[in-house]
Amino acid sequence: MTLIPEHQHPGIPSHSKALPQSPQVNMRGTVTLWDGSVIICLARGSGVVRRKGSGEQELVRFFSRAGRLKSEKRRGWLKKLGMAHPESVADHSYRTALMAMVLSDARGLDTAKAVRLALLHDLPEALVGDAMPNERSGASKEKLETKAMEELLRGLAPKVRSLYREAWREFLAGDTEEARLVRQLDKLEMAIQAWEYVKESSDPAVARAFLETAKKHVNDAELLELLRQVEF
Repeated sequence: MTLIPEHQHPGIPSHSKALPQSPQVNMRGTVTLWDGSVIICLARGSGVVRRKGSGEQELVRFFSRAGRLKSEKRRGWLKKLGMAHPESVADHSYRTALMAMVLSDARGLDTAKAVRLALLHDLPEALVGDAMPNERSGASKEKLETKAMEELLRGLAPKVRSLYREAWREFLAGDTEEARLVRQLDKLEMAIQAWEYVKESSDPAVARAFLETAKKHVNDAELLELLRQVEF
């Protein structure tokens, strides 16, 4: 394979740095062309061209799709409390991540992991929407949301995609201290939100169902004490 020298290529100004006469192929089998494109060799004699900037476009697409959580309202508040303008999934995820950061730091856990789990735990809802337990739960919920997560992560760099895929698996399994913490904080944050809505105007009798749900899932001694602080 031979590249056209700059003085023969009409698209390159004469003052540009001279290009090599033949491409440099790295150990992964990629070749960089004069315009910044990259040929990724899939097999001998074949390749796919990834245009310069495609990685940035995929990142913007990922961030834009994730941003849908800012307008995805939490259905429990909509359906059970009849609220017209309840918190969004992004609101919930933000405070869950903040709680994870504070408590993980205090316990000497892997805080980067804890915050990552908290930020990712409801990300699939950017594609499939929020749902109450009676609408989506168990194996079917996990299958649907895992498929959505794979779709969301598809355009990210392989290393990042692998990291987030493993974080999602870890959250679902709850097999690390950080995952167990975040799974319980997910419910504790919901209970705090219910307590705040009751203080504003919501019916305590109806909102109490969210508190009771949290009690069923929280067993950490410190988190139980925090939960007692918002009982109503």
